[in-house]
Amino acid sequence: MHALLRAPAPQPDGGDQLAGDGRRTATAAAVLRTILDHGPVARSTVARLTGLSAAAVSRQSTELADLGLIRERPVRRPRPAIGRPHVPVDIDTRSHLVGGIHIALRHTTLVLMDLRGRVLAEQRIPHRDRAAQAVLADAGDRMAAFLDEHACGRRPLGVGLASGGWIDPARGVVVRHTQLGWRDVPAQAVLEGKLRLPVRVESHSRALARAEQLIGSHRTRARMSLVHLFVGNVVDAAIVTGGTVHHGPRSAAGDVSHLPVGSGPTLAGGRCACGRTGCFQATVAEQALADHAAGTGLLPEARFPDVLAALEADEPWAVALFRERARLVGRAVALLLDVINPEILVVAEAGITRRPELLDDLHAEVAERAHVAADPRRTVVASSFGTRTLGVAAGSIVLHEAYARPLELGPPPART
Repeated sequence: MHALLRAPAPQPDGGDQLAGDGRRTATAAAVLRTILDHGPVARSTVARLTGLSAAAVSRQSTELADLGLIRERPVRRPRPAIGRPHVPVDIDTRSHLVGGIHIALRHTTLVLMDLRGRVLAEQRIPHRDRAAQAVLADAGDRMAAFLDEHACGRRPLGVGLASGGWIDPARGVVVRHTQLGWRDVPAQAVLEGKLRLPVRVESHSRALARAEQLIGSHRTRARMSLVHLFVGNVVDAAIVTGGTVHHGPRSAAGDVSHLPVGSGPTLAGGRCACGRTGCFQATVAEQALADHAAGTGLLPEARFPDVLAALEADEPWAVALFRERARLVGRAVALLLDVINPEILVVAEAGITRRPELLDDLHAEVAERAHVAADPRRTVVASSFGTRTLGVAAGSIVLHEAYARPLELGPPPART
C-alpha cells in the first residue's frame, strides 16, 4: 500500500507563485467536479459549465488523466460525423479507491468506495473492547486486510476515520466522545502507524455534509448553504455557509446535544449528564429508545437493533416510538432552521431511513414551531445515503480531499 494523498507542500512567500498554484489547483478541482457531476461529458461542455477556456480545460484534463482520475469514454456513433469527434471524459473508477473507518458506540464500520462515491465493499465489526487503543488497533488491522481482499488492483488514496463527538481534524484527535469514554485520542497517528497510509479524521456530521455536497442527491442545493443533522447514539450537526463547512475554534462547532426539546408522551428523557432534563441527545438517542422498550416490557433487552427490527416488522409500538422520536427531532430542527436559515437541512436518522413516511411527522412538528421555514417539505430532507450512511461518512473524508486537491495525488498504478 502506498500513500498518495499528501499534505499541501509549503509555498514560498512570493505572492505570484502562491496565487499561480492556487489558481491551478482551483481550476483542476473545478474541472474534476464538473466531470463528476455531468460525466461522461465533452470537454467543450466542461469549458462552458466552468467558464474556463477550452485550452485550460484541455490542459487540466490531460493532467487529471495522467493522475488516473479521469479517462476518455468513446461513444459509438450511428453514422459518420463531420469533423473531429468529441470524445467525452468521465471519472476513472478503475485506478483508485478510498477507505473509511466509522467508529460507533458498539461497532466499527469499514468501507471502500470508488471515486464516484459508490460503495465497493463494507463490513461491520462489533467492539470487543471499547477502549480507544483496542478499537483503533483492531480497526487498523482489519482495514489492512480489507484492502488486501477488496482493492482489486485499485490503489488507496487514504483512509478516513469518522465518529461522533468532538473531533479536531487539524490535529487528527478525537477530543471527546462521551459515550465511548474517549478523551484526547490521537486517532490519526495511531492508524497511520498501522496502515502506512494517509489518514484523515473528521466528525461524521461534517463528513456527511461534504458527502451531500459532493455526491448526494441534494448536492446542487447543498453546496452553498446546508445544515446536516445526525441522530444516533450521538446527536450532532454540521453547518455549511458560503460553501464552507464551519469548524469553529478547536473544531468544536456542531454540538447540539443539549438543545432543549422537552419530552414526548413516552420518551420523557432522563437526566442528562449536564444535570438537566429535556436535552436533545438524552431524549432521542438510540439507547434511550432501547431503554424505554426494555423498561416497559416490550423487549427482553435494551438493544437498539431489536427496536429497529420491530419497526421493520411494522409492530405498532415501534412505529409509535419512532413517530414520537421524529416529532422530538422536529423540535430541534425548527430551532436550527430559525437560527441558521439554511437552504436545506438534511437529517440522518435510522427510523426515517427505513420508513420514509416518518419524515411527515418531523415536517409537521417543524411547521408548528419554525418561524422561517415556509415549506418544511422542501427545506428538510432525509440523508441521501440510507443504510450506508456510516460508511459513506468515513469514506467521503478522503474523497472530499481528492476532489478539492486533485493535483496532490501521485501517479496511478501501472496497468497490465
